[in-house]
Amino acid sequence: MIKTRDGKVISTNEKQNELLKKLYNTSDGRRLLKLLTRPFVSKIAGDFMDSVFSKPLIKRFIRSNNIDTSQYIMKNFRSYNDFFTRKIKPEKRPVDQSADHLISPCDSKLSIYDIDEKSVFRIKGSRYSLSDLLRNNFLARRYLGGFCMIFRLEVDDYHRYCYIDNGIKTGNTFIKGELHTVNPIALRRYNIYKRNSREYTVLHTENFGDVVQVEVGAMMVGRITNHHGEHSFRRGEEKGYFEFGGSTIVLLFERDAVLPDHDILKNSAEGFETVVKFGEKIGVSV
Repeated sequence: MIKTRDGKVISTNEKQNELLKKLYNTSDGRRLLKLLTRPFVSKIAGDFMDSVFSKPLIKRFIRSNNIDTSQYIMKNFRSYNDFFTRKIKPEKRPVDQSADHLISPCDSKLSIYDIDEKSVFRIKGSRYSLSDLLRNNFLARRYLGGFCMIFRLEVDDYHRYCYIDNGIKTGNTFIKGELHTVNPIALRRYNIYKRNSREYTVLHTENFGDVVQVEVGAMMVGRITNHHGEHSFRRGEEKGYFEFGGSTIVLLFERDAVLPDHDILKNSAEGFETVVKFGEKIGVSV
């Protein structure tokens, strides 16, 4: 369930959600996923989306998802992915420049959770502890007592994302995805059927401490493009973008680093995601 910042409840992409449930939660669906996510199939699909042959999909996508093209810099797109990664008109996404304001890195549906020893987070249909997500126990433990913010992008959202503050970043760590197709062969506290490709970095920010940012893509082909390795960045500067198949950002904050806005915390506690926009205030530094 989703709410806007003014409290209005809105619907989400139910057809897409039902398809994903069938793919991930049935044996036949996971068998099909095993085929679809083989490297050669993923490469063929990616090459098609990058080719001129995918252009006919653009108009259909705009119609079926009610895309407001007046917000975007429209041109003669060379492929579906060229359109999917289109840029928005800068005046449509003003960036809050107040130093103590935490901004959203992207257009998305946001959920916020406390982090403790037993925390397990649902991300793109899978469940992760922080150690699972980062594959780094030492780094994960630094964020106990802090907040986990999950920004879920749908296909009709703007798929470019920005830095949340001024600072410097480490290099990027890429983690390959994996899929267990038929049997729940990795049972611990929870079932592990799949793990998505993901990439993370540590942002040493001026106002919010050391923040881990994770981009989560598809299982075998991440379709994540980050512009920088080690880098000095500015608030609102574009960090990267998702091509078709990548669609979630996770931000991890240390204890006492940030206070999220009350409406978002309240919505998350009640099981609602909150619609947020690129550059919009979503909290304050502590």
